[in-house]
Amino acid sequence: MAVRAGTVDQNLIPANAEHRYAVRQDDLPLSCPMPGMYLWNSHPKVYLPVQETGEAKCPYCGALYYLEQHD
Repeated sequence: MAVRAGTVDQNLIPANAEHRYAVRQDDLPLSCPMPGMYLWNSHPKVYLPVQETGEAKCPYCGALYYLEQHD
């Protein structure tokens, strides 16, 4: 049986548990909830244009994502 993403037996972070998330270029395109978050208690996936201004706010849960700058 294939492992499904977002199931309770995985070591994932809770969706919408924080209000501010740092993201990297590797995380683009950015969606909320992000891959690696539990999905069972979250909202529909929405893509956020964080690369345009360096930050974006989710219209569903209000989480703020900001793009980290790496040298």
